[in-house]
Amino acid sequence: MNEIRLEAPFSREKLKELKAGDSVLITGTIYTARDEAHKRMVEMLRQGKKLPFDIRDALIYYAGPAPARPGQVIGSVGPTTSYRMDPYAPVLLDLGQAGMIGKGPRSPEVKEAIVRNGAVYFAAIGGAAALIARSVTAAEVIAFEDLGAEAIRKLTVKDFPVTVAIDSQGNDQYELGKIKYLNKNRE
Repeated sequence: MNEIRLEAPFSREKLKELKAGDSVLITGTIYTARDEAHKRMVEMLRQGKKLPFDIRDALIYYAGPAPARPGQVIGSVGPTTSYRMDPYAPVLLDLGQAGMIGKGPRSPEVKEAIVRNGAVYFAAIGGAAALIARSVTAAEVIAFEDLGAEAIRKLTVKDFPVTVAIDSQGNDQYELGKIKYLNKNRE
């Protein structure tokens, strides 16, 4: 496994170099959006409206941050379970989204869209929300403020720690890890 530093924007050439299991430190702009925000974005597209940010080469973090304490940029900001975005992810990937950050396995449809678009799915550590927040240097609500914690936020991050869960070729660390574990226990 490699530890790689990746800066936004996320070119497809750079993403192709990433392999399932790689540790990555992301620096640059990412966006938060959870299920209700994804639903609204897809509805906007169906109505012919423009999205609240440029989806091309963007990275969406499936998170709803807690309010910031005085003197902090953001509160705890841990990943949410990704399968809730599975109905919407292929549409956004087909529009050029570079990747997603969340936790947990993805549907076959999302995996196909990842491969079709040369995108990447990153996993963040669940249960480490306060530590992850330290990587956020700026945060601003840019859409759907009425959703509170689930509003879309533009985050500036430095050395945001993630692992490549599904690489652009479709290699899935959730499956590969299980196989490696089972094979090790058979020896």
